Amino acid sequence: MRIIVPIKQVPNTNDVKIDPKTGTLIREGVDSIVNPEDLNAIETALELKDRLGGEVIALSMGPPQAADALKEVVAMGADEAYLLTDRALAGADTLATAYSLSRAIMKIGDFDLIICGRQAIDGDTAQVGPQLAEFLKVPQVTYVCKVEVEEDSVLAERHLEDGFETVKAKMPALLTVMREANRPRYPSMSGIRRACREKQVHKWLAADFDAEPWRIGFDGSPTWVKTTFTPPPKAPGKTVQGTPRDVARDLVKTFTEKNLL
Repeated sequence: MRIIVPIKQVPNTNDVKIDPKTGTLIREGVDSIVNPEDLNAIETALELKDRLGGEVIALSMGPPQAADALKEVVAMGADEAYLLTDRALAGADTLATAYSLSRAIMKIGDFDLIICGRQAIDGDTAQVGPQLAEFLKVPQVTYVCKVEVEEDSVLAERHLEDGFETVKAKMPALLTVMREANRPRYPSMSGIRRACREKQVHKWLAADFDAEPWRIGFDGSPTWVKTTFTPPPKAPGKTVQGTPRDVARDLVKTFTEKNLL
């Protein structure tokens, strides 16, 4: 089984700043981590590999420093790692990102599954996975919390707001997994040694995976940020004290004044 896992290096959310001119995140000088739900995607792929054998390939797009994120997942157990890093790819929205990833996956070759994290914490759009499936013309199952493989099909349990749903899809297919799917393993000492000394992160420019220039990066992104702003701080809450009767009276009075009753 051959599984490809797209991952993203994201800034720590406490440090996020936005360029007011471009509407894009300022990543320079900001501590970065592997997107948390992408670690769940890697763990899902590694669990399938442990049971069924095969190969796990990690793929990312970003600046050269994103190689650190790929080395982390190689230390966890991924077999190969590819980084799409080119100034021409900078400023991509979800559509341009999915297009670039799809072109790279086509160059990597045949696969059985693509497993993505549900969404990235710096954008929270949950769009790249589904868009990638559309570019590759494969079935997609989102919000997955449990995965089984049956012959040439994948059986995925989805975690929805009002319950669970089990979907069967023929492979090759794409899944997006949630944090609830598993607990990602820690890199082992042998894995860290392998990532640092033995495994090379393959770095590709846009020309290396035959991307059409007008469909990548900032120029190829149809999504434009019109404006950004910082929400005003919330007013401090009010603590209601006293006997149960007094508390109830005060709550009714407050809710009535705010037209909530």
